[in-house]
Amino acid sequence: MPPVPTPRRRMRAVAVLATALTLGAVVAGCSDDDAAGGRPTVVVTTTVLGAVVQDLVGDAAEVRVLMPNGADPHDFQPSAKDVGALEDADLVVENGLDLEEGLEDALGRVRDGGTPVFTATDHVTLRAIGEGEHAEEEHAGEEHAEDGEEHGHGPEDPHIWMDPLAMRDVVTALAPVLQDDLGLDLTTRAADAEAGLTALDAEVRDTLADIPPARRLLVTGHESMGYFADRYDFRLVGALIPSLSSQAQVSASNLAALRAQVEALDVPAVFTEAGTPDGVAEAIGDQTGARVAEIGTHALPGDGSYATFLREAAAAVDAGLAP
Repeated sequence: MPPVPTPRRRMRAVAVLATALTLGAVVAGCSDDDAAGGRPTVVVTTTVLGAVVQDLVGDAAEVRVLMPNGADPHDFQPSAKDVGALEDADLVVENGLDLEEGLEDALGRVRDGGTPVFTATDHVTLRAIGEGEHAEEEHAGEEHAEDGEEHGHGPEDPHIWMDPLAMRDVVTALAPVLQDDLGLDLTTRAADAEAGLTALDAEVRDTLADIPPARRLLVTGHESMGYFADRYDFRLVGALIPSLSSQAQVSASNLAALRAQVEALDVPAVFTEAGTPDGVAEAIGDQTGARVAEIGTHALPGDGSYATFLREAAAAVDAGLAP
């Protein structure tokens, strides 16, 4: 028969239990700042942009990315937890230009609440839908300004992460914001990140050097490769979904026109990506003889590195188009 607890033992047990419950309540009630070890919290909307921010920040702040890796940013809808993370952030970093369509309301509330929001696309040279892209057909006949600016073209392109030198501009602009708003001196890390992105640009250019001019033709899932094409001298023939958003719809007339262009230009490959409808690229490939290849434009590789992400994208282009 077990011993009957003495009053002293009962009091000690109650004290231990009370202490445990108190500690549990403290842990459960920890703020995000406590979980981050007292460091400021930077919330980034997309995974690829998050990788660049993490490279810059290192351990100086807690970097949290809202979207799961591989999620289509055009299609992402935030949970209550995601909205809470935005509201608790010390700084929010977004891509901008309506890429994060489902986050617009939450980001607006964060701004109204006084949380600083850094918009990456405010700090790079933007491109608009231009020559060689299907969207230009919609604007045919619109006059250009006399100074040569192409005001008649389509909307500005949000897919800046496909150009490492654009991301270098983002790093250059973000570092002083982190200093001013969060008190983080990242001068050395910013210089290292900028040098790394400059070297990455040279590496990608070298990877693509064996593709002759006649084969530097891109057909993609949607209009996601414009900055890549501009930086590395490719022509954008068209897209399966001729829109900056993967949430637009495929049209029979667009596919017919695209198939004719692929045949006329002898385009070597059609690239699919996140959001590309199943079977559409394969149908064009079967009808034209173009190979169908997958390219990652939104998902980080296993090591979570932006450099590896862009190297893999360049390698996919090279494998699809090189002789």
